[in-house]
Amino acid sequence: MTSSNHPSTTGAATVHGGVNDGLIISTTKTIHSFLTGASTEVKLSDDLRQLASSLSDNPTVPYKHLRSIWVGSNPSTRPDLIGLLSGSNFVFSSPKPREKSEELKARLRKLEEAYERKAYDELVKDITPKKDVGEPFSSYKDQMGFGLHVALTMFTGYLVGYYAFRALFNHSPAMSAAGGILGLVIGMLVETLLFIIRTQSLDKKPARKASSFTTKQKKDQ
Repeated sequence: MTSSNHPSTTGAATVHGGVNDGLIISTTKTIHSFLTGASTEVKLSDDLRQLASSLSDNPTVPYKHLRSIWVGSNPSTRPDLIGLLSGSNFVFSSPKPREKSEELKARLRKLEEAYERKAYDELVKDITPKKDVGEPFSSYKDQMGFGLHVALTMFTGYLVGYYAFRALFNHSPAMSAAGGILGLVIGMLVETLLFIIRTQSLDKKPARKASSFTTKQKKDQ
């Protein structure tokens, strides 16, 4: 008996009772003839005769059932087991494909979409303007630097106002303090104005880049 990796046709592995039971072998003319004869053999029990009759027309047969019929058959008329199995092949049924869960399918779709977006961005990176992802004070270092700069400006304004009013008003403590507060307020207003100007200039940069890119595209066309 030789082995075969080719599965049988659909339903070929059907056995008595509709259950795939153990090793399956292909049916040869010898096996078919033996089963046909066994289906009418008086020596066999009713169950084995019915089993032989149900298996006689199948392209495959379970070895376990074939052996049971062979053992119950008349030893004087049955073929030897090696001769009965000669020319038959093993039949291996393919396992049922594993179904993916809905969660896995959704995750695979997201990964596929992300991959497609990345591939598209890579494809058009030379013909599209680069995105200006830099935002004012987007990092901790920028925020700390801005805070220190504001504090230094206000402190400097306070000192300038304090000593200016002290000199103007004959070293009066009250007027000196008022001058310091005025200098502090002026420093804060100046810093606020500079912040607004810097923010507006950063907002205008992407627009200028996009405009220059569009103009360049028109010229190239």
